[in-house]
Amino acid sequence: MAHEKVNIPPLKDLTIDNITDNVHLINSQCEEPRFKYVMERLVSHLHDFARETRLSTPEWLAGIEFLTAVGKKCTDVRQEFILLSDTLGLSLLVDSIDHPKPSSSTEGTVLGPYHTHDAQDHTLGHKISGDPDGEPLLCLCTVKTTTGEPISDVKIDIWETDSKGSYDVQYEDYSGEKPDGRAVMRSDKDGVFWFKAIVPVPYRIPNDGPVGKMLDKLGRHSWRPSHMHYMFEKPGFDHLITALYLRGDPYETSDAVFGVKESLIVDLGTVTPEQAKKYDIPEGSKLLTYDFVLVTDEETKELRNQKAAEAMKSLGRDNMKILDGLPVPDVD
Repeated sequence: MAHEKVNIPPLKDLTIDNITDNVHLINSQCEEPRFKYVMERLVSHLHDFARETRLSTPEWLAGIEFLTAVGKKCTDVRQEFILLSDTLGLSLLVDSIDHPKPSSSTEGTVLGPYHTHDAQDHTLGHKISGDPDGEPLLCLCTVKTTTGEPISDVKIDIWETDSKGSYDVQYEDYSGEKPDGRAVMRSDKDGVFWFKAIVPVPYRIPNDGPVGKMLDKLGRHSWRPSHMHYMFEKPGFDHLITALYLRGDPYETSDAVFGVKESLIVDLGTVTPEQAKKYDIPEGSKLLTYDFVLVTDEETKELRNQKAAEAMKSLGRDNMKILDGLPVPDVD
């Protein structure tokens, strides 16, 4: 926007003590209340961070160089910024805030940096992994409402690593034409979906980039516990990104991206003779069963509004109103 068309308030005599108020003043021209509020809080916390830590110029520059390196590491099949967000606990925090869950529903968790849109549509019973070294796993699952009613025709996106702990996109010859360890399928009229996979294994998140260096400097490991990712989509229901984790994994209590929740930890069973015959899988193979519970958009909206109002009250911000579950200053 041209300078002459903007009513810029005068700024002068900027100091450590008044710089924040001056930035708020010039940003106050924004006509979008939510964006203006987000920027006001962002600037406040950034400035307070600098003042509290007495941030030095070399440290500030190191932070800029770090974020630049994170951006350069991103590709179409690797999102280093999501990885950074994951390892700082921000991804799980945002998901928990934006997708609040009643206790009767399936909790969400982090998407991770290796979800793609390459997965192909398959019918129920598909074998999603072509890894011959993986231990066979039969997955028998359902999708229901919070009142126990089956949900049909839910789009379910599933992805996992191979037996070596690598996703298909991590191999140099990956082209996207034949994705492995991935599938998209839909629940049947009874809300049932099932497929064949391999038993998940622990794996290291990418540690050859700036995020890996950060973890090393913090004295943290880069391992994730054994898990399988799921994403559920159907109009009228809140979008669910979640994962199931194997109980007893050595990294169950120290996940590098903070994704594990108690309700998402599962025990594997064993395929019975009857199941082996019905699902055409060797008897004695590992068995994963889980009943996923989705929340309606309306349920989520009400809960999001409630949680937002409670959060603002606890922060002493009584001059706020809630619009679509998001707080904005109440200036009326």
